[in-house]
Amino acid sequence: MKKNSRLQNWIAPGEKLLPDFIIGGAMKCGTTTLHQILDKHPQIFIPTDEIGFFDIDNHLQHSDYSFYHKGKNKWTAQIMNENPSKMWDWYLKKFAGKEKFLKGEDSTTYLASKIAAERIAIQKKEIKLIFLLRQPTMRAYSNYYHMLRRGKVIYSFEDTIKYSPYCILNRSLYKEQLEHYYEVIPKERIKVVLFEELIANTESVIREICDFIQVDFKKIPADVLKTHANRAKLPIILFLQLKKNYLLRNFGSTYYAHSLPNIPPEFSGSTPIKRKLVNLIHFAMSPLVKKRPPEINETTKAFLDEYFYKELDGIDELVNKDILSKWFKAG
Repeated sequence: MKKNSRLQNWIAPGEKLLPDFIIGGAMKCGTTTLHQILDKHPQIFIPTDEIGFFDIDNHLQHSDYSFYHKGKNKWTAQIMNENPSKMWDWYLKKFAGKEKFLKGEDSTTYLASKIAAERIAIQKKEIKLIFLLRQPTMRAYSNYYHMLRRGKVIYSFEDTIKYSPYCILNRSLYKEQLEHYYEVIPKERIKVVLFEELIANTESVIREICDFIQVDFKKIPADVLKTHANRAKLPIILFLQLKKNYLLRNFGSTYYAHSLPNIPPEFSGSTPIKRKLVNLIHFAMSPLVKKRPPEINETTKAFLDEYFYKELDGIDELVNKDILSKWFKAG
């Protein structure tokens, strides 16, 4: 990809500490499961948390990474041009001392982020990409409950589709997202994996991925292949969770308060007393427990399946993989 001034600061100051591969999404498609399996390989290192560096300034993907200070009427954001060395130091330190390993990272926003594709493409190291895809309606449904737990939705699933569709539907639009990656990165550096195949045929899928990133599959402990991460924790009373999310929406999120490169000096990251009180009352009335979400409404699933089937038309040919027939009923 041709370099330009807009991307100049996004070229790593050295390639040695850059990851060799990235698990780039999509969200709620088994990225954590794949992370945990590959991380047990003795020759692989993956930082524990998602990083999101290559689209860290994309507000549509990371609204929690920017902070608005009402009293001072200003924003603090993650902007590369203000201090490139600080930004790169923050990122590359996550891989420092791991040069002898095959290095990876997982960031579930990258597939949906055009700017991430462009920034990864211009690196001197030929980083490989692994994208996991899931039946798009069920991915969106799982994404909704993830956002519910994180306090990011205040409506039911159906009302979120009606009033704020982008936040849960966009990341299921795999075809247009992959098209952009194929435009800027050679296809041989991109591997597409179906979530359903990862769960049903874990060993064969992990073997393929190991071949793709060029590590010995046999060095992964056999019991690790039974890993299935992210078993959901949901509040006992979903209605109360929505009410709590509504009450706390004006406080903003402090989840990433101390984990980003640019945090204002005056920001303590402490939780406001009103938020603490609401959380305390809420968790006493509706604690989080391990359970499956309720079954998706059949008419909602049919509505979304029809929408996604049209939007994803042509993905089989794009990826050279039989996908749509596995996700949608014939006719």
